[in-house]
Amino acid sequence: MTATIHQIGGHRAPSLDPILKLVAPEMNKVNAVILDRMQSEIPLIPELAGHLIAGGGKRMRPMLTLACARLLDYPGERHHKLAAAVEFIHTATLLHDDVVDGSDMRRGKTAANLIFGNPAAVLVGDFLFSRSFELMVEDGSLKVLKILSHASAVIAEGEVNQLTAQRQIATTEEKYLEIIGSKTAALFAAACRIAAVVAESGETQEMALDAYGRNLGIAFQLVDDAIDYVSDGATMGKDIGDDFRDGKVTLPVILAHSRGSAEEKKFWHDAMLGNRVSDDDLVHATTLLRAHDAIDDTIERARHYGQRAIDSIAHFPGGEAKAALIEAVEFAIARAY
Repeated sequence: MTATIHQIGGHRAPSLDPILKLVAPEMNKVNAVILDRMQSEIPLIPELAGHLIAGGGKRMRPMLTLACARLLDYPGERHHKLAAAVEFIHTATLLHDDVVDGSDMRRGKTAANLIFGNPAAVLVGDFLFSRSFELMVEDGSLKVLKILSHASAVIAEGEVNQLTAQRQIATTEEKYLEIIGSKTAALFAAACRIAAVVAESGETQEMALDAYGRNLGIAFQLVDDAIDYVSDGATMGKDIGDDFRDGKVTLPVILAHSRGSAEEKKFWHDAMLGNRVSDDDLVHATTLLRAHDAIDDTIERARHYGQRAIDSIAHFPGGEAKAALIEAVEFAIARAY
């Protein structure tokens, strides 16, 4: 029987607690690897890296690697270093993103580039990328190396693709999905798939976990893009309206623009060009998004991809690991409520 996303607002809100509990002992080992490998004789490197790595964050991607390994009953320890490699890739991209975006906040704290400077943030990001590849090589699997290195390249392509689409109000939904499929979903997919590689579970299981991670990643980003307009800085860990002020043409904007009047289309055109970025403009933008159901429809699309993620692991036997992976999807979507 295929599981379905539970109705949000039931007797218990979905959370990451089941997956946290499932992988807690192994996550301690992953964190030990992270702490060890972010060290350097150059003091600025662990200081800057620690600012972000120790600054909270859900560690969702490495947790997915561990949870998928549990789903497959993998008894070894190879995935500990690989989960750390996944987190290093993610952290490196965050450091680089904050420089590109000029972000003020990350995970509820001042962005590292504002404290240490853009050059240091970029270079420490490069250091963490390098550390991730050291960990992959130590694992010794060419297939793992191929999956994670390809994901790293796809993420970079996605970021460049997003940069070229910035302030382009004519960006299509198809282009938007292509961007988030690369910049966000690729690492979710790889994080899950490598568990099947180390467990030697075969191509079918690999691709099932790849599909789970990929669809979860898309759902996760869709919700992020929706709540950029309707959440608050404390919840998001970054400033509300960042996407709006940066001229990022996300799905809520695409939908509202396509459904709007000529006057509303002009507003979105001016806003994405950076000419309407005041607090009042953000309030107006949010009003238009709600008027055209752009937020609700974006979340509905997230639910669609979330269901695809759950369906991808339908053939795996039930148990604590599968239940935790399903609830992780439900949590990703429940953040919007």
